[in-house]
Amino acid sequence: MDPKRELSSVDLGALVTELNRYEGAKVDKAYRYDDDLVRLKLRDFDRGRVELMIEVGDVKRAHVADAEHVADAPGRPPNFAKMLRNRLSGADFVGVEQYEFDRILTFEFERDDENTTLVAELFGQGNVAVLDETGAVVGALETVRLKSRTVAPGAQYEYPASRLNPLDVSFGGFERHMRESDSDVVRTLATQLNLGGLYAEEVCTRAGVEKETPIAEVTDDQLRALHDALADIAERLRSGDVDPRVYEEVLDGDSDATDGDEPETRVVDVTPFPLAEHEGLPSVGFDSFNAAVDEYFYRLERRAETGDDAAPADASPSRPDFEEEIAKQERIIEQQEGAIGGFEEQAERERERAELLYANYDLVDEVLSTVRDARANEVSWDDIADTLAAGAERGIPAAEAVVDVDGGEGTVTIELDGEDGNATEIELDASAGVEVNADRLYREAKRIEGKKEGAMEAIESTREELEAVRERKAEWVANDAADDGDEAGEADAEDDEEYETDWLSRSSIPIRNPDDWYERFRWFHTSTGYLVIGGRNADQNEELVKKYMGKHDRFFHTQAHGGPVTLLKAAGPSESADPVDFSEETLREAAQFAVSYSSDWKDGRGAGDAYMVDPDQVSKTPESGEYIEKGSFVIRGDRTYFEDVACRVAVGVQCEPVTRAIGGPPSAIVDRAAASVTLEPGMYAQNDAAMMVYRRLKDRFADQSFVRKVASADLLQEFLPSGGSDIVD
Repeated sequence: MDPKRELSSVDLGALVTELNRYEGAKVDKAYRYDDDLVRLKLRDFDRGRVELMIEVGDVKRAHVADAEHVADAPGRPPNFAKMLRNRLSGADFVGVEQYEFDRILTFEFERDDENTTLVAELFGQGNVAVLDETGAVVGALETVRLKSRTVAPGAQYEYPASRLNPLDVSFGGFERHMRESDSDVVRTLATQLNLGGLYAEEVCTRAGVEKETPIAEVTDDQLRALHDALADIAERLRSGDVDPRVYEEVLDGDSDATDGDEPETRVVDVTPFPLAEHEGLPSVGFDSFNAAVDEYFYRLERRAETGDDAAPADASPSRPDFEEEIAKQERIIEQQEGAIGGFEEQAERERERAELLYANYDLVDEVLSTVRDARANEVSWDDIADTLAAGAERGIPAAEAVVDVDGGEGTVTIELDGEDGNATEIELDASAGVEVNADRLYREAKRIEGKKEGAMEAIESTREELEAVRERKAEWVANDAADDGDEAGEADAEDDEEYETDWLSRSSIPIRNPDDWYERFRWFHTSTGYLVIGGRNADQNEELVKKYMGKHDRFFHTQAHGGPVTLLKAAGPSESADPVDFSEETLREAAQFAVSYSSDWKDGRGAGDAYMVDPDQVSKTPESGEYIEKGSFVIRGDRTYFEDVACRVAVGVQCEPVTRAIGGPPSAIVDRAAASVTLEPGMYAQNDAAMMVYRRLKDRFADQSFVRKVASADLLQEFLPSGGSDIVD
């Protein structure tokens, strides 16, 4: 069997209990080895030296290591290690938690001047992110900008989508999840219940249930036995009742060792307690699971260093994709530079707001004193708001400055004119004075500048990595033969063909479910990769404008009444966006999306008109004497029109990098989907059209059960416009 190279969710659950025994240890120093190994050297007053190792590359682990198993410190520390030392030196280790049932550990450190959270992502590509007290990313081994989450300096750290925890699920929930599957027992436990292959098989063995039994044939008693086996594992993890084992495998040719020689073995697994699935393997017991994990990965690393797993001597390495790596690092630097500029602007705005308070001290003090005195006399917030409004009508300057009173938050928002003549709104804590409110703004500016410093450290580290890639490229080119270029080109072409997957003919397609924040709205990604979202109703229209419309986005709507608010996003909700020069193709796709999901489709029109404006042209304030319905907005200023836009949508099945139903303008969907169907306004009701599309898509895949799970008729219907539709041949 192949040696284990990554700790499982069950393993991490057992490790957390033991790692928390080091609470109170002080951090001495931080190191970074290569690209993916972080070492924290701590001092525990009872145990002495403590070496915390976190590796997130091909090997993924987190444990305390024996000092003899720790390599010498590397030479000049990279910027990531410097940043860790600046934030963690002298800090106390507070504790570690596993995030839900995921392979994520969150380490907490406290220091008098600042607290730090270190998040170790032991899944996928792996990552280590360093967060400040607010949860903002100070730095990370890898900058991540996905459609579902962002891990980048300055952005709020986002955990991956939650997964079902099989060790916490009630019997009722367990039974429901199992019965909903159309697979067998072990596969359902491994994938739908998130146990993974090994522990899914272990639960079956302990419960006495045949692994390949179809779910449809499983009895209630068998389900109860499976749940009891799960509960037993959960209880052992919670109580710390472990009996760790490092499992070994006798290498081929050594099973009949003679002359007193011990057969040669290699480590293949480490578990917190003995597994029935490994009953035939020799094993070594340990007093703690941490010690077992340390020994396992130490032996695994030593075996790798012997060269047993090295490529044959005559194998010629393929040319690394230096250009892609260089382009990746340059993109990261560009994003980091944009984040730094955003921090500078935010910090300056906060300072200007604080200085405005002092420049208008008497007026601001009058507002705050009036509110505090009224509250001391038990005047309601509504009455305070009415009194200030009446004072504004009489021309009292302090009352005129008030634009909002929020009793729920205990705040008053005022509007003051800056030196440039532009009005600035400032939210004040009504229970505090001018100085306290100004100090809060100054502290916020300082906090933002601290994020800027972290981003600057990160950008310097990225520049070093970029330079290292360029040096490796130059060295490769210098040592490469003159004719290697043609051969590499041919090899690359062959590789492209090799990895191009024929999803339609695959007998089994793995399901990788996304959980993106925008999926409750109408949405699609343009052919150039930008997110477009639209409201399904008046409530969502309001929410999109108030909560999700950024200053560099574009707002689309149709000329016809009854269309959704449509936003072409320049960035995700937690990212700082820069101005974007959207291509004509991108704008046209957003316009087609707005038209296709409007009353133009419902009324059977083959085309419609749409317009585009900037966010600052969108307002909820009507003209005097007018009324605006919920979900509607006033547009002021010039508009960019898109005329005679075709009512067309494509609906299909996406297979990579995630599996799901998608829909939107055909030019954005057809190439992204493994299979798709295009529709236009027609005679078939929405639910009937969805069933027709589902049948066509299902017939194109060899794995029809896959289509049923990720693109059923009800899921496809969410991407169809209201009204009748016809399939376009």
